[in-house]
Amino acid sequence: MPDQIIDPASLRGDCAQCFGLCCVALPFAASADFALDKPAGKPCPNLRGDHRCGIHADLRTKGFTGCTVYDCFGAGQKVSQVTFGGQDWRTGPKEHARRMFDVFPVVRQLHELLWYLTEALGLDAAAPVHADLRRAQERTERLTRQTPEELAALDVAAHRQEVNVLLLRTSELARAGLAGPKGKKGKAKDRRGADLIGARLRGADLRGASLRGAYLIAADLTGADLRGADMIGADLRDADLTDADLTGAFFLTQPQLNAARGSAGTRLPRSVTRPVHWATGA
Repeated sequence: MPDQIIDPASLRGDCAQCFGLCCVALPFAASADFALDKPAGKPCPNLRGDHRCGIHADLRTKGFTGCTVYDCFGAGQKVSQVTFGGQDWRTGPKEHARRMFDVFPVVRQLHELLWYLTEALGLDAAAPVHADLRRAQERTERLTRQTPEELAALDVAAHRQEVNVLLLRTSELARAGLAGPKGKKGKAKDRRGADLIGARLRGADLRGASLRGAYLIAADLTGADLRGADMIGADLRDADLTDADLTGAFFLTQPQLNAARGSAGTRLPRSVTRPVHWATGA
């Protein structure tokens, strides 16, 4: 792996190569996001025999918005085709299915880390830590290819903490010197973990801000300047990003964006795509 660059496309869910693991392994509760309760390990009633969703085109109108804002970061196909060698949980013994469902969330976390590490390696400003990032990426990739037993015993939290140290340093380097509040150069605003639920941030200058883990649920970010902001873990559910500028924002994932509202005028980094539902307002 030393000379191999991970293809970002491999860190997106490929349902055609997966056995519908997210529709079985994960639980959900009846709420605004899901139309019914489902325990972990039980197939969603909408899951067809070919492991595809029977209402995929109508998830939002059928009350399954939560499914539209989820991405396994490619863990589904990794577990299905690599960890378990293409063995379907439907045809194997119950113990085989249970192990597959237990391992899937572990690999999903590792693939999410691979997404962040791969993006960090693409940031020129993070060059001073590229060697460390590359080693972390290689180690994380190796972990995803362990046996089911090894994955089940893995201390994912400890590994996440090690990687997070590098991601924090990456953030500092990437945001250094960006314009902060009121256009002043220097240390950009730190809003890590801030409670900004429903906040009125229309037109706010958040250039180079750290929004790591910030609660931006239903926040009004219309026309806000989020260029070069660190978006890792920010909760954007129902946040209004109409005409906002996220050019150069990093650690922004597709699930985060899918949970928000936006417009044709919203400017996005190249690492994500404009959600389809933005055009319909659904």
